[in-house]
Amino acid sequence: MSLHLMTLFIAHPAKLINLLALLLAFPGSWLLHATRRREQRALASIEAQRQSRPSVEPTLDWATLRMNRFFYRFGFACLALALVVSWVSTQF
Repeated sequence: MSLHLMTLFIAHPAKLINLLALLLAFPGSWLLHATRRREQRALASIEAQRQSRPSVEPTLDWATLRMNRFFYRFGFACLALALVVSWVSTQF
């Protein structure tokens, strides 16, 4: 069975490259989605704190902002790499 799969990928290298692009795109898109949801929850929590105690001005700390920025960059880099790999697969 594994020999059959190996010959299938050798006969169709574009499929293997597209599979690699898919394996890059899925974690990148999930990371972007999870980061956006975490950011929305944090903003909703800040808004709730602001309504309960109007005298105190809660904000996001710098570490959280830097972490979110890193995750956004890494997620977009994964998607860009998947796009390039997918484009390469069309050249075969």
